Amino acid sequence: MNERVVIIGGTSGIGLATARRQLGEGRDVVVTGRSPERLRDALDELAATGGTSGTVSGSVVDARDEAATREFFAGLGRVDHVVVAATGSTAAGPFRSVTTDALREAAEGKLITHSLTARAALDVLSPGGSITFVTAASAGAAMPGTAGLAAVNASVAAMVPVLAVELAPVRFNAVSPGVVDTPWWDWMDADAKAETFAAYAKSTPAGRCGRPEDIADAIAFLVGNSFTTGIVLTVDGGARLTSG
Repeated sequence: MNERVVIIGGTSGIGLATARRQLGEGRDVVVTGRSPERLRDALDELAATGGTSGTVSGSVVDARDEAATREFFAGLGRVDHVVVAATGSTAAGPFRSVTTDALREAAEGKLITHSLTARAALDVLSPGGSITFVTAASAGAAMPGTAGLAAVNASVAAMVPVLAVELAPVRFNAVSPGVVDTPWWDWMDADAKAETFAAYAKSTPAGRCGRPEDIADAIAFLVGNSFTTGIVLTVDGGARLTSG
C-alpha cells in the first residue's frame, strides 16, 4: 500500500508543487483548498502528471474551520504524512500602520490553522508519521515592514521542536522559505513585486528568487527522512548569510 500524504493548502504555489513532487515519489496525495475552482484546476493538473503509482484526490476545506478540518481528517482513514501549506493574510507593512485586526487575521490564517490541523491529523496519523509546517524566513530576517509576518511565522516555527518531543514518535518539522515566486505575492502591484524580487535576487548568493519546486524538494526530504525531526529547514538561497 502506498503511503498517503495530505497537503493542506495544496491547490497553488508551494502546496501544489509539493503535491506534484509527492506524486512523483509514488505516494497517494490528498490536497485541500478553500476554492472549489482552484481545487478542480489543481486536481486536473495533478492527474495529468502521470508516470507514477500514486493517486490524487482532494476536498474543499477551510483550514481555519476546526470542525470542518476534524471532519475531513476523520473521513480519510489512515494518513502517513501531513504538510500544512496554508498561508493566510500578510499583516505586512510599517509597524505603526499594521492594525490589530490585521494581526488577528494573520494569526488566525497561519498559527491557528497550523495548530488545529496538526491536532486533527493526530487522530488518524500512522505511528512514526510526519507533520511538516511551512513557515517563512521573515521570522528571523529583521526586515523593516515585516514585524507582523515575522511574529506569525516565528510562532509557527517555535512549535516545531516542542511538538517533536511532546508527540514523538510522530515527526514534526518545518520548512522556512525565503522569497519564492508564488501567488502569495499577488497582494503587491506588479511593479512593487518586480522590484522586490529583483532586490532579493541581487542580494542572495544563489542569485535568484526561489521557485515553488525548490521548497517542494526540501519538504520531500523532511517527509521522507525518518531520522529527521524537530528542525526548521531554511531554504532562502543564502539570503540569511548576507543580511545585515
